[in-house]
Amino acid sequence: MGLADIAAGIEVTEGQDAKGVVTVDDTDATLAERLEPFGEALPCSVEAAATVLERYTACGSVGDAGRAAGVAPMTAAKTLHLLGESVSPATPLQREILDDWQTGELSRKEAIELTGLTETEFALAAYVETHDPLEAACVAVEGVLTGQMLGEEEPLADAVGGDLQL
Repeated sequence: MGLADIAAGIEVTEGQDAKGVVTVDDTDATLAERLEPFGEALPCSVEAAATVLERYTACGSVGDAGRAAGVAPMTAAKTLHLLGESVSPATPLQREILDDWQTGELSRKEAIELTGLTETEFALAAYVETHDPLEAACVAVEGVLTGQMLGEEEPLADAVGGDLQL
């Protein structure tokens, strides 16, 4: 007995209700258009943020993405953080030390010394710890960062001025 024999006489009497997840396709809108509602919360223009995101996903380098957009690598790193990319140069222990500094238990000098981060790395880590990603912006650019191809180079190295000490 084949499938044709088994299916003989079966007929559809009602339509099937779709029970899957509803998706919204924003592919008709450019990246800059999707970021427009968040322009005031971003550390650079919407166009620059779109360029940073596009270039970063293409090359995996924060510094190259910033230069392509005409913004400082630190601004590019902040933008990527707000759009949901993990850019903190700090380890969990270093983040605890940052928290101690933010609550006044340590001086800035002590915190930098204890973390072993450079001034630039410390500044970026402090920004990441004090600014949450913009959830709605993350949703607006969802899928853009997932296709990112990283080389062997550390993507944050040129944003914080050299080799990271992770």
